[in-house]
Amino acid sequence: MRLRKKRWALPELEENPYIYINPYELNGKWHEVFKNDQPMQLEIGTGRGEFIVELAKRNPDINYVTMDVESNIFVYAGRNIQEAQLDNLIGVLDNAENLSKIFTESDIEKIYINFCNPWPKPRQHKRRLTHPRLLNEYKKVLKEGSEIELKTDDDGLYEDSLEYFNAEGFEILETDTDLKVNENSIVTNYESKWRNLGVNIKYIRARFNG
Repeated sequence: MRLRKKRWALPELEENPYIYINPYELNGKWHEVFKNDQPMQLEIGTGRGEFIVELAKRNPDINYVTMDVESNIFVYAGRNIQEAQLDNLIGVLDNAENLSKIFTESDIEKIYINFCNPWPKPRQHKRRLTHPRLLNEYKKVLKEGSEIELKTDDDGLYEDSLEYFNAEGFEILETDTDLKVNENSIVTNYESKWRNLGVNIKYIRARFNG
């Protein structure tokens, strides 16, 4: 079901000092934005921002950019990001297809993809965030040896993503079809919902070797 457009969402995001609506002009200038030379990591698909806000709090020596294409949802993440007021976290409203217009080669040291839309119908697969079409876009901005982490509640996306990573030359470092929570886990409300329903959380960690 298509979300009803929230007409107030985009204006609110435009007023948020932690959110960039036109990021192309910042290509090659991200260290100027953050005002430091710390490594930069990227989350694609922000949800309500719980994961990336907590991750940035735990790692002040890493710069984080979180990206989402849907203003209806991103506006709530924007509120959480602004409330946190972290120097090492900003948001970008844009499509992952445009990564190489936003970042330069080797800008990104890690990518997180958490509970993205599984797009289950075969005609939808090319829209998946782990589809080879997008993996090749990620390669353009990833530093050699960088990793991608995927968490999902969807069996089909998990299984197909393993094939996608292998097909595009990524090295599979770790897989889990029943990821357990430990002291280092960041568990969002969305993830908790599925865990409480008894759904196993699937996980892949893959490395880009250039």
